[in-house]
Amino acid sequence: MVYVKWFLLIFFWTLFGAFLHYSLPKYDVVRIVNTHEERIDLDDWTRIFWSDPTAQSKRLMNRDVQFIQGIRGNGRTIVYRNEDTGWGWPPYFKFDTANLYTEASDLVSTKADPQWVAIKYFGWRSIFFSIFPNAISITPVDGPEEKPFNWFTTLFLITLGTASGYGYYRWRRFRRERLSPVFEEVGDNLNAAGDAFSRKRNRFQAWLDTWKTKKR
Repeated sequence: MVYVKWFLLIFFWTLFGAFLHYSLPKYDVVRIVNTHEERIDLDDWTRIFWSDPTAQSKRLMNRDVQFIQGIRGNGRTIVYRNEDTGWGWPPYFKFDTANLYTEASDLVSTKADPQWVAIKYFGWRSIFFSIFPNAISITPVDGPEEKPFNWFTTLFLITLGTASGYGYYRWRRFRRERLSPVFEEVGDNLNAAGDAFSRKRNRFQAWLDTWKTKKR
């Protein structure tokens, strides 16, 4: 039972951590090398990693998606999708896909004359599953080492950790001061009832034994 408890705890916190890592904003410093639009098939389970389509396009198995291609300072490639989040999750309320696509196209540069930009995004990149992070904003920076500090994610995690720690402390205190005495009282009552039943059973058995003696 202990192993099941630990397995469930580890499984829950792993899912929760993955959910936060996917949803919270992150930054990449890249050089944009191209922007393009491509028709994407959305007919399998990876559909959950794309923005929720409009009611009209939900019946479609594919749609056009804008992409931003970049190269990091270490030479590794990265591709972002550019989709509105609307009023859905995560709550970035992104409605400026067209404007962001125009900004990205204007910031395309070459290796000989690079223009570095910080791209704020959420999500994951998986080549195997064809999953792309969603770009939220683009800000020009001086160089590949000028990565913005992620204030929102840092403050959010600190707040979440503080609230979780305080909630755990309050729960432990509530359980110790309110629940434990109740459980102890219930346990004592059950033990007392068991002892009383045992005494009555012993007396009844003794009474039966007296009748057995009389019959002899």
